[in-house]
Amino acid sequence: MKKNNEAAKMARYISEFLNDYAPNFLTNSEHTLKSYKDTLTLYISFLENEGITPTQLDKSCFEKEFIEKWVKWIKEERKCCPDTCNVRLGSLRVFLEYLGNKDIELLYLYQEAKSIKRQKCAKKKVSGLTREAVTAMLEAPDLTTKTGKRDIVFLTVLYATAGRLDEIRSIKISHLHLDMQKPYINLYGKGDKMRTAYLLPRALAHILIYLKEFHGTNPEPNAYLFFSRVGGMYTKLTEPALDKRIKIYAKIAHNKCQDVPLNTHAHQFRHAKASHWIEDGMNVVQVSFLLGHENLETTMKYLDITTVDKVNALATLENEIEKSASKKWKNNDGTLSDFCGLKR
Repeated sequence: MKKNNEAAKMARYISEFLNDYAPNFLTNSEHTLKSYKDTLTLYISFLENEGITPTQLDKSCFEKEFIEKWVKWIKEERKCCPDTCNVRLGSLRVFLEYLGNKDIELLYLYQEAKSIKRQKCAKKKVSGLTREAVTAMLEAPDLTTKTGKRDIVFLTVLYATAGRLDEIRSIKISHLHLDMQKPYINLYGKGDKMRTAYLLPRALAHILIYLKEFHGTNPEPNAYLFFSRVGGMYTKLTEPALDKRIKIYAKIAHNKCQDVPLNTHAHQFRHAKASHWIEDGMNVVQVSFLLGHENLETTMKYLDITTVDKVNALATLENEIEKSASKKWKNNDGTLSDFCGLKR
């Protein structure tokens, strides 16, 4: 009976973590919440594969030996890359930290998990798009169709703001400030942090035409700028749907410009814009601010900035700090997965 009670307690902790604690106290990001759920679902699947039944679920199932076998399993059996293994391990650690806070007797699980070494990953340089490639992509949508008219604006905003895909998907009408002297969009990114993206005349013109045709003369403030045809104006377009559209245009654009990769994805527009800002003479500090990076080092790694550029950027940052120093503003089948409320 004691074993059954412990199993029920562990299953309850999983449910409370995913449905209450994580969304209310850890993050608003759909991606991060999905990562937590996918990780725990994967871990429970691994335990089932190891022969663990619902009545056998206890704290020992989350000890270091099991976790190390799990990391090896997702790497060798599921063919996950080192980066993915590290993301999964990180998500599991967050859950184990939660367990430790709920029950002091379980704190050792988190301490053990922290000692597990991460997988070695090769340094990857983000690949952007040339100016010619961006132009070819913007010329690809068919403007005689409603979808094409939407997509030209989506791609324009994606590049013009250097926004992350989810930031663009999350733009609501109320986030647009187009009648200002300097029109801008408020973008809400990781951790619900807000940053301002100013618009140049061409991007502004595209958006105004799009708004009139897709949202009418009195747009609803809480409607999404780019909404789902199926779900309506209060439903975001899904990432898979947008990625599919980008791939379609990449194939069309590649025939005109070999610089366009056939596997083009949304983040390459962000990287392209950042690179083009640098090419146009903007310093790294300014680019870091426009990208919404919390620290300068992130931008330097992201853009593969040279040592000389780093020194110049830091010098610029120091000068800016000195200049502003005096300013004051600023369904149950009996499986372990079902027992834990997780679908495989």
